[in-house]
Amino acid sequence: MKPLRRRSLALLLAAALLGLAAPALPAPAQPRKDTVVLGMTLEPPGLDPTAGAASAIAEVVLYNVFETLTQVRGDGSVGPLLAESWTVSPDAKTYTFKLRRGVTFHNGEPFDAAAVRYSFERAAAQDSVNKDKAVFANIAAIGTPDSHTVVLTLKNGNPDLLFQLGQGTAIIVEPRSAAGNNTRPVGTGPFKLDNWSRGSSITLLRWDGWRNPKAIAMRRATFRFINDPAAQVAALLSGDVDAFPRVAAARSLEQFRRDRRFQVLIGGSRAKVILAINNQRKPLDDVRVRRAIAAAIDRRAVIDGAADGFGVPIGSYYTPGAPGYVDLTGLNAYDPAKARALLHQAGVALPLELTMKLPPTPYARTGGEVIAAMLDKIGIKAKIENVEWAQWLSGVYKERAYDLTVIAHVEPLDFGNFARPNYYWGYESPAFDALWAKIQATADPQERNRLMADAQRLVAEDAVAAYLYQPTWITVADARLAGLWKDVPLFANDLAALRWR
Repeated sequence: MKPLRRRSLALLLAAALLGLAAPALPAPAQPRKDTVVLGMTLEPPGLDPTAGAASAIAEVVLYNVFETLTQVRGDGSVGPLLAESWTVSPDAKTYTFKLRRGVTFHNGEPFDAAAVRYSFERAAAQDSVNKDKAVFANIAAIGTPDSHTVVLTLKNGNPDLLFQLGQGTAIIVEPRSAAGNNTRPVGTGPFKLDNWSRGSSITLLRWDGWRNPKAIAMRRATFRFINDPAAQVAALLSGDVDAFPRVAAARSLEQFRRDRRFQVLIGGSRAKVILAINNQRKPLDDVRVRRAIAAAIDRRAVIDGAADGFGVPIGSYYTPGAPGYVDLTGLNAYDPAKARALLHQAGVALPLELTMKLPPTPYARTGGEVIAAMLDKIGIKAKIENVEWAQWLSGVYKERAYDLTVIAHVEPLDFGNFARPNYYWGYESPAFDALWAKIQATADPQERNRLMADAQRLVAEDAVAAYLYQPTWITVADARLAGLWKDVPLFANDLAALRWR
C-alpha cells in the first residue's frame, strides 16, 4: 500500500474515533415565545370602557387591564372572575357575590366589597356617561355585609345581569385612580399599560403583582391599529402581526386557508349592522320616509358589497339565535316601487338630499357607498361624508348632527337603547317605553321572550333604523397561537388565554 493511501486511511480512522469519543451535542432549546402582536381596525379614543361608547376600548383593556365580577367566555357562557361564586334569588332580584381574596389593584390598593360598591354607584350616578347606565340604575341597594361579600338588590328582576357584569361597562375600578383611567388605567388585571403611541399602537406588559402571574404566558402584548383592509392582509402575510381578530380579509381567505402558517376562525356574533336614521330631523321624523329608506335597501347586496357575503340579513335590532328572536326581514323587505310610493304619500319633493356620515371602518365606508347607490334609485341623494372615529362620536353620537350613518352595534344586550332618552337616533316612543318597562319587570323566561318579540316588531314597524345584517367575524392568526376566540359574544381579546404552541 502506498504511503499516501495509508496516511489517508489513518486520518479517516482518527476522525471516526474522534466522533465516537466526542459525539455532537444537540442544539440548545429555544425559549418559548412570550410576546404577541394583535391587529385592530380602530384605535380606541380612550382606555376607560365606562367613559366611552367605542367597542375598541374593551378590545384592549377588558380582562387584561380591568377585570369584572364575572367573565364572558368565548362560547358566550359566564364564569367567575373577581367573584368566586354567587347565588341568585328565584325572582332574579337578589344577587349575592363572594369575592376573590388576595386581589390588589395595580397601585397596591386592595380589591374588596367597597371597591365594587364604588364602581357600581359611579356607573349609576347622575353624571355617569356609562353606556349601560340603565343596568346599574336598576340596582336598588348594594349591601356589603363583609369585605368579601356583595349583595345586589334590584328594582326589577334581571336574568341577564351575570352576563352584563362581565362586560366592559362593569369593570371594577380603584376609587382614587378612577378619574385618570382614560389615559392611565389602574385595574386588577394581569397586564398594565406600558406605552400608547397615538395613531400606531398600544403595548401592555404582564404585571407580576397579579394573583397568579405564572399562568400568564405572554410577557408583552402589542395592539397595532391598521384600518385599510389591504394593509391588514399584508401585515399578516409579512408576520408584522401574529393575529388579527375581526379582520377585513374575506377576499383573501382562500390564500390564508391554503397557507399552513395560518389558522382561520369564522364565528358568529350578536352584532347588528344598521343604517341609523336621525328620527328628529325632517322629513326623517315621518315613519313613511324611514320605511321608504328601508324598502330601498337590498340587504343581501349590502352584505355582498360591504362584508363579501359574510353576514345574515336582519329585520329588526336583534340577531338569530338570541332569546325570543323572530324573523322580521319580510316586514320592510326590499321593494323600490313601494319605497317610491311611500315617499309620494309623505309628500316628499324629490330629489331628497340627505347626508350620510360614515365612520372609518371598512364595512361602513363600503356599505355606505352601496346604500347610497340604492337610495339614488328612489330619488334620495345621500351625500357621503367620511369622518374619523372621534368625529363620529362627537358629531353623530353625542350631538346628533347627521341624517344617516352606517354603524355596527356589537353589544349583545342593548335593546334598551330604544328607551334611552336623547339617544343618538332620536327615537321617542311612549309605547316602546311602556313595553320595555314591562320586559324589565318580567323574570319568567318564556313571557320575557314573548314580550321581546313584541319589542322587535314595534321597532321594525316604526323603522327606527334600516336593519341590515348580523356580521360573521373572521380571525386570521399564526397557526401556532392558541387560545383565540372563534365566536364573538362581545368585543374582547383575552390575553391571559393566549400561548404559543
